[in-house]
Amino acid sequence: MENRDLNRLKVVLAERKITNKWLAEQLGKDQGTISKWCTNTSQPDLANLMKIAELLNVDLNELVRFENNKQLLNVERNGNNTNY
Repeated sequence: MENRDLNRLKVVLAERKITNKWLAEQLGKDQGTISKWCTNTSQPDLANLMKIAELLNVDLNELVRFENNKQLLNVERNGNNTNY
């Protein structure tokens, strides 16, 4: 699967003027993990996305791109999702 931006975390953090460091501290994660999520090198799981949405006071839909959603769902169903 080609690399594409699956989440909007970097954009939402910038809009809210919140740092990766703050988010990492709130989630108990390493800043490197947050950085990977922001650059779409890897993706947060659903539990983390839900917590991020709560922390940033945004709807979960604001954090996720739904372009080509059908193709993404097919990849996950086939067990090829390794972006954790």
